[in-house]
Amino acid sequence: MTTFDWPITSSPVLDAVPEFYHYEDTGCEVSDSCLNCPLPQCKYDDPAWFQRNRRLARDFKIWSAMQHDDLTVEEAAERFSVTVRTIFRIMRRCRDAAMIDQEELAVFAAD
Repeated sequence: MTTFDWPITSSPVLDAVPEFYHYEDTGCEVSDSCLNCPLPQCKYDDPAWFQRNRRLARDFKIWSAMQHDDLTVEEAAERFSVTVRTIFRIMRRCRDAAMIDQEELAVFAAD
């Protein structure tokens, strides 16, 4: 029996048209509603992009606190519950990403 000899059976597709699909806009931790989200793209569409920008927002927050409060590496590590090595990584990432507009990353910062 070849593929052309198989009987054609199709099951009815229910709600195939998106307009008839019930969609509940529950949002995420960034926004209560997907339709009002400040992100340029959905965090679920590109999770790596979201995680990278969220980490960078956290890094800038720690970096600015270190500069504003004149914290040492050890004090910053204790205040933000990270290791000293992580603080050095944060400092390197902030220096490398100095050209990024920090206001754009504000939507990623979780308080």
